[in-house]
Amino acid sequence: MAIQSSIRANLYKDSVSLMRISQVTVARTGVQRVTLLMGTRSNKEFLQQAGLMNPALEGAKPGDIMIVVADDAPEKLAAAEREIHSLIVGEEPKGGAGEPAAEAPPRSISGGVAIADHADLALISVPGPYAAAEALKALRQGLNVLLFSDNVPIEQEQAIKRVAAQKGLLVMGPDCGTAIINGVPLGFANVVRRGVIGLVGASGTGLQEVMCQVHRHGQGISQAIGTGSHDVSSEVGGITMLQGLELLAADPQTTVVAIVSKPPARDVQKLVIERASEIGKPVVICFLGAEPAASAGNVHRTSSLEETARRAVALAGARQPGSDDQAIEQLATRICAALAPSQRYLRGLYSGGTFCSEAQTIWRAAGIRARSNAPLAAADRLADVEESHGHMAIDLGSDEFTVGRPHPMIDYGVRIERLLKEADDPTVACIVLDVVLGHGSHPNPAEILAPAIRRAKAAARAQGRELPVICFICGTDSDPQPVGTQKAMLADAGAEIVGSSTGAALAAQAIASRIAADDSGTGRRAMQGGER
Repeated sequence: MAIQSSIRANLYKDSVSLMRISQVTVARTGVQRVTLLMGTRSNKEFLQQAGLMNPALEGAKPGDIMIVVADDAPEKLAAAEREIHSLIVGEEPKGGAGEPAAEAPPRSISGGVAIADHADLALISVPGPYAAAEALKALRQGLNVLLFSDNVPIEQEQAIKRVAAQKGLLVMGPDCGTAIINGVPLGFANVVRRGVIGLVGASGTGLQEVMCQVHRHGQGISQAIGTGSHDVSSEVGGITMLQGLELLAADPQTTVVAIVSKPPARDVQKLVIERASEIGKPVVICFLGAEPAASAGNVHRTSSLEETARRAVALAGARQPGSDDQAIEQLATRICAALAPSQRYLRGLYSGGTFCSEAQTIWRAAGIRARSNAPLAAADRLADVEESHGHMAIDLGSDEFTVGRPHPMIDYGVRIERLLKEADDPTVACIVLDVVLGHGSHPNPAEILAPAIRRAKAAARAQGRELPVICFICGTDSDPQPVGTQKAMLADAGAEIVGSSTGAALAAQAIASRIAADDSGTGRRAMQGGER
C-alpha cells in the first residue's frame, strides 16, 4: 500500500475537527486510510509506531497539520489530498452580487468578546503547549473556560485553576470532553431534558451515561460540569470538582447532586466527601473502582453508573426506578444454554474508557479476573493488546488504537476489525459493545455496526457456535441519532440490547459465573489458564 504525506503549515485544527475531516474524506474518496495530526513530538512518535512516519513530516511544527493518506490506487491518493485540503480550508464566506461580504469570524478571544459582550464561557481547543495561555486570556476577560485541549502540563493546569478560583470563575478541563451548561451541550454531549439533578464528573463517558440514564428514568439535568481527569489528582487537588459542588449547592434549579469519577487521590477524596456533606443537598458519589463505602447523612455512595442515576432520580422525588436484574438473569440463562463447551471467556470491546473500568469493577467483585490495556490493577495489564486470551476488557479509545485514526466513537473501523477477530476465537462466550450517541459521535453507528455483527455471528455459526453480542447504547431519544432507531437496527442484526453500561457488564458477569458454576458442578467444562 502506497503512503503519501504532506504538511499544511500554520493552521490549527482540534482533534475532533481532524477526525471529522478524516472520516468525510474516506467516505467521499474511498481511500483506505487518512491520518491527520498536529505536528507535535508525541504525534510524530505515534506515526513512527504506526509505520506512517517519513522524512516529509520531520519538519512539521506543533501548529502544522501532518497529512498522511494510504491506498493502492494513485488516483485515490490524489483525490484524498484534494478533498482534505478543501475540507481543512473550507469556503470563505462571500456576499452575493450587491450584498455586503459576510463578516469574518474573530481570530482571538478578545475579538470574540468584542462581538458577543454577553458571553460568559470560552471553549478552547488548541495544542497543549498553548492551551494554558489561551485559558488565562479568557479568564482575564471574565470568561469561564471549557478546555478541550489535552497534553497540558499538570503544573499549568494547577496554575490556571487557581487563577480561576480567585476570580470566581470555572475551568473545566484540560481534557474535558463533555459538559452541559444552562442547557447547552458542549463537546461530546447527549441531548437530555432539563431538570433538577446536577452532575460533576472527572469522566467523560461516565458523565454521558449517567445523564442518559437520568433521562431514561424520566428526570432531567440542571448542569453537567466536566472537570478533566487530572483534576482529582493530588497535584491539582480537585479544584474544579469542589467548585462544581459549590456552584450546584447555590443553584436554585439543582436539588440533587451526583459526582462521577475514578477514585481521586486519597486526600482529594476525603476533601470532596467532607465538602459534599456540608452543602445542604443530597449528594450521590460514585468513585468507580474504589473500595465499597457506606452512605452517611446526605452523602449516598454508589458503585456503578446505573446505580448512581437511579439513586439520584429517587432522591429527586421520583418513584424508585425498577430493577433490570430479572431480565439480565433471564438473558444470561438463555445465552448459556446455547454455548458450546469451548466457550467460556468475556470480551469487552469499549470505546469509552469509563465503561471499560466499570466492567472490570463489576467482574472483579464477582471474582472474575479480566485483563485490560487500562487495568484496575497493574498485574492485569495486557502484555500485547493484539493478543486475546482469557477474560478481557479493552479500551479501544486509548492511544495504541487511535494512532492515525479517529476515536472509535466516530470511526468504528478498529472495533469492527476486533469484533471479527474475536468471532474466530472458539473460547469466546460473549462480546460486549458500547454505542455512544450524541453530538460529536458517529451520525449513524448502527448502520456501520449492524452488518459487522451479522458477519461475526455468521462466522461463528459456520464453525458450529453461537456468538452472543451484548450491546448497550449511551444516548437518548432526543439525540441526533434517535436511540430507538439505533436499538432496532442492532437488534435486527442479532445483538442483545441491554439498557445500561452497568446492565451489560452484569449480564456478561452472570454468563461467566454460570460457566464457572458449570465447571465446578459437573466438570463438563475443563478449567483453562486459571483466569478466575
